[in-house]
Amino acid sequence: MSLPSGAQAALDAFSACQGWEQRARLLMQWGEQLAPLSESERCESNRVAGCESQVWLLAERNGEHWQFRASSDARLLRGLLALLLARANDLPQRELTQLDLPDWFAQLGLARHLSPSRSNGLQAVLTRMQQLLTTDD
Repeated sequence: MSLPSGAQAALDAFSACQGWEQRARLLMQWGEQLAPLSESERCESNRVAGCESQVWLLAERNGEHWQFRASSDARLLRGLLALLLARANDLPQRELTQLDLPDWFAQLGLARHLSPSRSNGLQAVLTRMQQLLTTDD
């Protein structure tokens, strides 16, 4: 399964990093690229349950493919969300339901730096993505 172009760009960028400090800086930069959500989009119905920080997620279907937008009040988490969206955006539903999040963050060299609560939060975001797929009309 080939990676979406955004995911390949992320993988290339993070693979070039020498250590955690470089990865952390790059993570913050990726987070700054997330399109901001409006106040009305930061509502309770778009909030992801199971995250310590506040996280909002919106999904839009474009034919067979899905586009997600997300934001968080935590800088580091915004970077992780940007990487998750780079991997998940434009995938068809079938591939989205098979997305292996721990493997993706391991490929980026970030898995061992994720606290259990961040890992659980990211898993909650992925679970919410998959719920949004099944509630689509």
